Order: sequence, then structure tokens, then C-alpha cells
Amino acid sequence: MAGSIEELLTRCVAAWYPGACSVVGPTRLSGGASQETWSFDIVHPNGNLGAILRRAPPGYGAAPTRAAGLSAEASLMQLAHAAGVPSPEVLYVLRPEDELGTGFVMRRVEGETIPRKILRDAQFAEARTKLAHQCGDILARIHALPLAGLPKLRCMTPQAEITQLEQEYRSFERPRPVFELALRWLRDHDPGECAEATLVHGDFRHGNLIIGPDGIRAVLDWELAHTGDPMEDLGWICVNSWRFGEIDRPVGGFGSRENLFAGYQAAGRRVEPARVHFWEVMGTLRWGIMCCGMMQRFRLGPDHSLERAMIGRRSSETEVDLLRLLAPRG
Repeated sequence: MAGSIEELLTRCVAAWYPGACSVVGPTRLSGGASQETWSFDIVHPNGNLGAILRRAPPGYGAAPTRAAGLSAEASLMQLAHAAGVPSPEVLYVLRPEDELGTGFVMRRVEGETIPRKILRDAQFAEARTKLAHQCGDILARIHALPLAGLPKLRCMTPQAEITQLEQEYRSFERPRPVFELALRWLRDHDPGECAEATLVHGDFRHGNLIIGPDGIRAVLDWELAHTGDPMEDLGWICVNSWRFGEIDRPVGGFGSRENLFAGYQAAGRRVEPARVHFWEVMGTLRWGIMCCGMMQRFRLGPDHSLERAMIGRRSSETEVDLLRLLAPRG
């Protein structure tokens, strides 16, 4: 055994944070089969520093096809932070001699990520009035990051995304008429490649935003970042599944598309509403197919967890959402 997570972190931190005495309270927050997130405090004579470790432990394989990888994620967060995008500061990128796997350590940002609290608690009431505009502004700044400085990322086009989604859907061998309708609509309304490909965050939504009473404090989870159509990010944050019951507020359950677009345009970038709608349909279908994948894994194993089944059943909700989105628009 290489040692406990506390021992490994203490040794690791001592190598790059001068004066650090120890590490205390490492607590695993979340993680799936290949990645973990740990919160801990670095003890220092000048005051403790709250930190987060995001890692794939030693022995785990490559990241899933869609994932950029933890090294690229760390690089993107460093670039975003340097450009003034609210992103946690990356303090250190793991090396093999740390025996902690691959990943990075970042400064902990205090705030809330649980949608129910953000959308309902009184302490976030003022923040809710400006969150949609802030989302637009932040996405504009993400999309303005120079492509030349980015790590190697996959490039996605509407046609490639449709092809990937259809392949995944067909693999389940469980036909769904509404998904068939959505796939046909997407093929018929494919807007083609965008005029200007940019960095796309890929998962800009509730759960990946740290929010305080003052608004958005940090954007998390850059693992699905890629290059492509910037309107994809604007469509994804409008998917009904991220509204958590507040269906009359299309942007995350807290704001309007108009405020989202206003924030984006105020930062100097142009919105194409028709392309945003296309990506909202695409995002809704994508989430529906992801839910089907969860149910498939629940049925076939090895993960028979109740959480898988609960997420899997939400595919029916996306069918209702798709029918609403594809209804004739007056």
C-alpha cells in the first residue's frame, strides 16, 4: 500500500506549498467509476487553505471517449482563471511520483451547487434575478478564449453529434417513437458547421456552477469541453431537465432566454436563436439517451443501484420535453 489518502496528500502538498504542515479532513465528495473528488484543508502557519483534489486513482484506464481528460481539464481551468472567467484556481497538477493517480488540486470555492436550494432558498433570491445574465456573460468569455492556446480537444459538428447519438440510441434496441421523431427533426434542421468554432464548455448547467448570494462564483467540470458551435452551450443550459420544475424560466429555472442572450451580447458576442433552439433539442435528446443508458446499465449490470434506475426513468420526461420543443412555433 502506498499509504492513506491523507498521507499521500500531505507528502504531495509539502512538495509544492512551502511551509505546509499537514493535510486534515480529506472527505470524498463524489465520483464515479473512474474519477473522484476530495475536499481537504492544508494546514499552514499563515492560515489554513481549503482545497479540492480531482483525480482518477492509479490503475484506472483512459477517460471516456467524450471526456477531454483531467490534464486537459486542468489546463482549461488555468486558462479560464487567467482570463477572468470564474473558475477555481488550479494549484497543482499531479505527477507520477505523487502516487495519487492523474488529476489536479484546486482552491476550494465556497458556495452552493444543489439546484433545489439555489432555486428556492431565500438567501439566493437576489442572485436569481441576475443569474441568467451572468450565465450569458460567462459563456461569452469562455467562447472568447483563443483556440491557439487550448489543449488538444475533440471537434464536434451538428452532423457528428447526431450520428453519435443515433448510434448510442440504436445500441439499446428499444425503439422510442419520440426519439425517432427528434432524430429526424435534427437531421432535417441541421444548420451545418458554424461560422466560428470556439471552445465549448460542454456541460454548463446546474450542478457545475458554484453559486452564492452574490451570484455565480465558479464554473466546474470542464471534462466535456471541446471545440465547436458556441450556441451549443446556450442551448444546453436551457434544457428543461436543468430547470428542476421551474419550467417557465428556461435558463436553469431562474431566468429567461432574453436575459441569457443579453448577457452574451453585452460581452461582445452574437447570438443565433435558431441555432440555440437546435442545440436545445439536441441537448434534450442527448439527456434522454443518457438516461436510457443508465437504465440499460441498471438492467444488465454490473450497477443495479437505485440511483441508476431513478435517472433511467427520466427518459420519459425528455420525451414530453421533446414534443413541446418540436410543436409548431407560432
